[in-house]
Formats: sequence, C-alpha cells, structure tokens
Amino acid sequence: MGMDYYNLLKVNRNASDEDLKRAYKRIAMIWHPDKNPLKKSEAEAKFKQISEAYDVLSDPQKRQIYDLYGYKDGFFRTSNGAAFGRTGRKAPAVESVLPCHLEELYKGVKKKMKISRTVYDAFGKLRNVEEILTIEINPGWKKGTKITFAEKGNQELGVIPADLIFLVDEKPHALYKRDGNDLVIIQEITLLEALTGKTLYITTLDGRNKMIPLLDIIKPGGEMVVPNEGMPISKEPGKKGNLIIKFDVKYPSRLTPEEKSDLRRVLGGIS
Repeated sequence: MGMDYYNLLKVNRNASDEDLKRAYKRIAMIWHPDKNPLKKSEAEAKFKQISEAYDVLSDPQKRQIYDLYGYKDGFFRTSNGAAFGRTGRKAPAVESVLPCHLEELYKGVKKKMKISRTVYDAFGKLRNVEEILTIEINPGWKKGTKITFAEKGNQELGVIPADLIFLVDEKPHALYKRDGNDLVIIQEITLLEALTGKTLYITTLDGRNKMIPLLDIIKPGGEMVVPNEGMPISKEPGKKGNLIIKFDVKYPSRLTPEEKSDLRRVLGGIS
C-alpha cells in the first residue's frame, strides 16, 4: 500500500471522525516545525505527511478511495486513474524584484522583508501567517543576482511549496553609473581648468572624501582611470574595479576681442 495514513495518525482503520481529529491534533502538535527548532527539516516533512493523512482520512470520498486502492508512488488512484494526494510536484517559483541603492551594493547590507503566506496549522486548517525574511546583500552583487528561500511559498496539499526568489535590481544614482565592476562619473570642468589643472574632490560610495589632482591637460572627451576605486568584485574579496572619470570640458559662450588677443598670444606657439 505504500504510505500508511492510519499508522501516521496512530489510529485503527475503524477510527471515527472524532478519533481522527483528536489523533491529528495530538500528533500535529508534537511534530509542528515551531516546536522542533533543532530538527526543523525533519519536522516539516513529518508535519506535511500528517496533514496529508488527516486531509484524506477526514474526507469520506478520499478515505473510501484510499481504503480500496491504497497509496503508491506518491499518490493514490481510483480504478479509472483519477489521482489524489501528494504527487511530489513542486509549485513554480515566485520571483520578486529587490531594489537596492548603489551604496548598498557597494558596502553590502542586510534587508528585512515581510512576507505573507498560507500554511497548515496544528489542526490541519489553512491560515495566513506573516514572516520576516533576512536577505543578506554581499558587496559587489550585480543586477539580476538571485536570492532563493526554499519552499517559502504557500502550502497546498499534495504540492511542494514554491521557492521565493528575490532578484537584485539597481536603483539609479545621482552621481555614479555602474559599468560591470567599474564606476563611471561625469566631471564638468572649465576650459581654463582643462588647460591649467585642478584638484577634484569626490565623495565615494562608502563616504570617503577622495582628492584627485589633475596635473595633465585634459582634452575634450578625455578620461581618467583611478585604479581600485570601483565596485567590489564579489567573487574576488579585497579587489575592486576602477573609477573612470569622464570629463565634460565647458567652453566659454563668448570672448571679448581683448580675451581673444590674449589667447592668441598665450597659445599661439602651441601646435
């Protein structure tokens, strides 16, 4: 016969509805996962079997079918092939987007998420419960990274609960743009600063104030690479990408004749 529902509930085959109810309540309380924190996985599996047994035996039609044809290969069938009970099929995963600030992906963070789902209580009835999940974001994680909580979906008799999957998403940042492991920033400077130099003061994603001197002439469209100031590389702890500074050189909207003359005099010898 396979799984023995009567034995699971510790009742004989002539048990009344009241016998079944008392037996289920007593055994379900023993094996409820909340009462077995040290062996939670075993308790969850046992609790599901007990709930399934009570669901079948407390339903006159299902009980009659079970008594006639028994349980085999994860379910029990009638003579015409109709199936009841646990099939071993798993519900499709449930995916949710998890928006993260770039600072959180840079430094890492723990997020608390409240979920609501339906579960069987100690009396075999479905009820809604709320649960707080802790999601740990590691430094350097990228958009699309998946965090999976196994079987945290709704419980349904005969079906393995779905996995909950959170997909990391990246919120736009006012200053930085991510390019793989690199960080890109647009820095506006004047033509005078491009020619004569300047010291940039940039606040990093972890709050440091970084001073970057510009010592060379910056040409239009020029870039500067600052090593090891990009995003942490999650698979290579201690390493980071680069910070890429792209310069936007602002030209004056107009020059007086005297200013033009001075520029010819100063720059005339530069080829």
